[in-house]
Amino acid sequence: MTTSQEELLPGTRRALLHRIAVAQAEGRAPSLVAAVVRGGQAVWHGARTSVDGHGPDETVQYRIGSITKTFTAVLVLRLRDEGLLDLGDPLEKHLPGTGAGEATIADLLAHTGGLAAESPAPWWERTPGSLRPVLADVLGEQPLRHPVGRRFHYSNPGYTVLGALVEKLRGAPWEEVLRREVLEPLGLNSTSGHPRAPHAGGWAVHPWADVLLPEPSEDLGRMAPAGQLWSTTGDLARFAVFLAQGDDRVLSAESVREMRTPAAPVEAADVVDGVSYGLGMQIQQRHGRLLVGHSGSLPGFLANLTISVEDDVAAVVLANCTSGPLLSTLGADLVRVVAEAEPRIPEPWRPMTEVAPDVMELTGQWYWGTYAFALRLTADGLVSLEPLSGTGRRSRFRANGDGTWTGLEGYYAGEPLKAVRRPDGTVSYLDLGSFVFTRQPYDEEAYVPGGVDPDGWRGIG
Repeated sequence: MTTSQEELLPGTRRALLHRIAVAQAEGRAPSLVAAVVRGGQAVWHGARTSVDGHGPDETVQYRIGSITKTFTAVLVLRLRDEGLLDLGDPLEKHLPGTGAGEATIADLLAHTGGLAAESPAPWWERTPGSLRPVLADVLGEQPLRHPVGRRFHYSNPGYTVLGALVEKLRGAPWEEVLRREVLEPLGLNSTSGHPRAPHAGGWAVHPWADVLLPEPSEDLGRMAPAGQLWSTTGDLARFAVFLAQGDDRVLSAESVREMRTPAAPVEAADVVDGVSYGLGMQIQQRHGRLLVGHSGSLPGFLANLTISVEDDVAAVVLANCTSGPLLSTLGADLVRVVAEAEPRIPEPWRPMTEVAPDVMELTGQWYWGTYAFALRLTADGLVSLEPLSGTGRRSRFRANGDGTWTGLEGYYAGEPLKAVRRPDGTVSYLDLGSFVFTRQPYDEEAYVPGGVDPDGWRGIG
């Protein structure tokens, strides 16, 4: 992956530099380093530091905290894709005796397992992992705080349990599995469980004075799958590309898309804020954009990875302070700067190479009762059904190879679509999960549930 800065316009580069400079100065961060990704590669790198001389670059490690959880989620999805577990499996099936076995694997990935947010005292982020040598020390005597599956409740112990699950099914330590199955295939050679030179030191900045205090850097032990990793903007830029596109050596595009899909119930405040959670990935709506990724923090460090798949832009931001700049806001702003200044240029339209006549005849206008819809055939082999009003239920459908289709999103996700033909082979109507779509509103020549009044349409007089 290159880090060529010439690929963005000068005005865009200056806007990015200005934004991180303001964040570092106002957030009083000892150092802050950022990268922007577009078109599958890093296209900009910037840094600000309080130390004179050479600033940090894309090779300097920072601790990334809970971005580690996304890496752990990738390992779990790999186990699912290999058939070693199902996301609907209760934890007890694979890792018995935890006291949290009713929670499913999907619950733990989406933070809906009802587990406590933190391990029992003392605070795990600032104390040695040797104080919690086994899962029972992480989960405590009463691991559950909420009914399983009912609400989103962020849980660090939940990802510790997922790490233990990986170790159980792979028969090797979590970090070893991560290195072999994710880091090496993706070329993330500067990501590790422990710091390697060059790396930043972690600092606390006094809230009322411009002075510093070094933060301890603890080995988190069993809690490692929740927040242990160190990485660089260079490596996280590569990871962002993977999370947007997939890589069959690690996870398919379909599986990473599943990670980016909301999986947790949201509360009223979350709806207002436009935030939700997928499988190891945070999801938010900002500036009219759907953003996915993850944030992270540990004493002395802040981290953020933000991706707009639609805009094909991602941002990575790392800082070495316990509190200060709001990196989730900064990451979203860096994405917005590039997306607005240099919007994505779409690929040229190209016609389909071939199309089956029996599919072609289904295109055009259809009616569900009196609601008008359009069915379109697209170059990717899908069909789409959209309301002509521009609002309402819509979906794309994937061909099943037998003349039927399956809905891919929204209300019709998973629902079957088929064309029902008359004895002479002509299409009478479309059946979509028992909904009947006809060529005319309540077409008297087609099957309409409940029938059509024999006197037909009329006025009032």
